[in-house]
Amino acid sequence: MADRRQVLRFGAVAAAAPALAGAASAPAWAGGHGGTRTRSLVVGHRGASGYRPEHTLASYELAGRLGADYLEPDLVITKDGVLVCRHEPEIGGTTDVASRPEFASRKRTVVLDGVSVTGWWTQDFTLAELKTLRAVERIPAVRQQNTIYDGRFQVPTFQEVLDLRKRLSRELDRDLGVFPETKHPTFFQNIGLGLEKPLVRTLRRNGLDRRGAKVFIQSFEAANLRTLADEHRVEVPLVFLTGATGSPFNDPRPYADYLTPAGLKELSEFIDGLGPEKSQIIPRKADGTLGAPTSLVMDAHSAGIKVIPYTFRAENSFLPAELRVGADPTAYGRSIDEQVTFLRTGIDGLFTDNPDISVLARSLV
Repeated sequence: MADRRQVLRFGAVAAAAPALAGAASAPAWAGGHGGTRTRSLVVGHRGASGYRPEHTLASYELAGRLGADYLEPDLVITKDGVLVCRHEPEIGGTTDVASRPEFASRKRTVVLDGVSVTGWWTQDFTLAELKTLRAVERIPAVRQQNTIYDGRFQVPTFQEVLDLRKRLSRELDRDLGVFPETKHPTFFQNIGLGLEKPLVRTLRRNGLDRRGAKVFIQSFEAANLRTLADEHRVEVPLVFLTGATGSPFNDPRPYADYLTPAGLKELSEFIDGLGPEKSQIIPRKADGTLGAPTSLVMDAHSAGIKVIPYTFRAENSFLPAELRVGADPTAYGRSIDEQVTFLRTGIDGLFTDNPDISVLARSLV
């Protein structure tokens, strides 16, 4: 297939389409549960994290300019109650905090969802302190090219992402959406820094908690989504994220049970979308190649639930065996072919680290 330069060149051409011809028909899941089929969503996973350090304004902006329909910020919270965008509350691997002697004493061990983790934690920093740090690439061994941006960008607040969304929507002449995820909501609730109230408050302050707004809220915890639906009465769609194994934290019910026809029917009472790990749509065989699709897409659609799996990436190390090109795990493989295969199962979108590649894949289905 194409090498890295070819993929980027093809993607750049495809990315122009939404900003020109497709702006008036940008996809959305309007109207709550179910509904008619729309063009599959392209969600910039932590921005365009294949090209810039994740969860930075530079990453989010590039995602929008490469054609993503939605920007996906993971939300954690600071000591003074401000929502910020990080993959995890532990920031040792995504900022330069480990090299900052003034914060050496902040390093500590925390039990996060039942697992002891040592590092630096957003809940131990005020926003002003966090803003003195700079983002770094989370997986430098895979994305060495992203390391040239280490130290260049701040940790953004959720409000800053919403401000960026508004500016880009105006500049690109299309309504760019946001797809926030509440990270470890039970953990934060238990330490008195619940994510739900500041999230809902921020959306409402920005006029974004309303039907038809380009916003989805996602979580790996079903109980968290129920709280948002029942107690906070959010108007925007809710998306339940699932793992291929295990269960939500502090929930005895495994993800697999939620994904049975009966479980999906129950979920449909308060969620609009499902975000499964992509192997739950097409599992891999023992040799690492793609197997036959499961019935999950059909079962979810029968329950009136949309399906948008995660995460699609370009590097060989993330691709099924038959779509890898060469022996270098960091080189680009046939990621377009992978995404086309998944889109043909009827999924309603995908989370992607490379939005330009996904825009192109979508155009081929």
